[in-house]
Amino acid sequence: MKAFQKLIAPLVSRVLTFVLLALCVNAFAQQPHTLTGDIRAHKNFHSNILKNDREVIVYLPPGYEASKRKRYSVFYVHDGQNLFDGATSFIPGQEWRVDETAERLIAAGKIEPLIIVGVYNTKDRIDEYTPAADAKYKLGGKADLYGRMLVEELKPFIDSQYRTKRDAEHTGLAGSSLGGLASLYLALKYPNIFGRAGVVSPSVWFAGKHIVHYVEALPKKPNVRLWIDMGTKEGRTPEEAQQSVDDARLLRDALVKKGWRIGKDLSYFEAEGAEHNEAAWAARVESILTFLFSRKM
Repeated sequence: MKAFQKLIAPLVSRVLTFVLLALCVNAFAQQPHTLTGDIRAHKNFHSNILKNDREVIVYLPPGYEASKRKRYSVFYVHDGQNLFDGATSFIPGQEWRVDETAERLIAAGKIEPLIIVGVYNTKDRIDEYTPAADAKYKLGGKADLYGRMLVEELKPFIDSQYRTKRDAEHTGLAGSSLGGLASLYLALKYPNIFGRAGVVSPSVWFAGKHIVHYVEALPKKPNVRLWIDMGTKEGRTPEEAQQSVDDARLLRDALVKKGWRIGKDLSYFEAEGAEHNEAAWAARVESILTFLFSRKM
């Protein structure tokens, strides 16, 4: 009997794995689309710099088609499949609800009407979103190439397809986790392109906290408006979660030492009880948009 159980165990394991995968695929396939407003998709956007393709999804504000001369600020956001649509998000059904939130805030006059560009990630996400390689994980370090793709290929394409305000004052960049890391790094590297950045739950720890050292080494403070945040439960253990908060505070303090002023051109927020996921980031989208694209600016 024991011999039979030993023989049959691998087969049972494979069957259970297949069933679980089938259930996950089925759940993803049945997940309804949740797009709101005027959304345009550009499939297979090719980058000669990165030598890959990705989808780009664009949210246009209410009234875009009605006023043919009006131009708009643009907000580029990484991990584009997670921003607008529960059917394409990393966790099916969990998206940032950026489209619904933007529609509501624009209608209420709390933010300026703006174009939001969701830049899908690829299988090279870790490499593309990190400015330096991590010696421990043997990954990362291609954010410079990703930044060139944004600046030299994607932004010119968006500017040619839509009525955009093209200067840095009206162009923002944002992302979460490694995307937060990329957003801060690229905004500081290209302050003449990106004048606003949303740094959401940044992976400060990556590559020996390279991003902190990068800020410390800045020769002068660039004119970039920054939102930085972190949830208080972003970790597998309480110790890891506290380390994430400590790292975010370290980054905040480095920026303040360089001249950013909290409440002026820097907003720092700790989300009590928030974890590292789309639901937590969705809850902060209103505050991020309001700080970076307020009508009062």
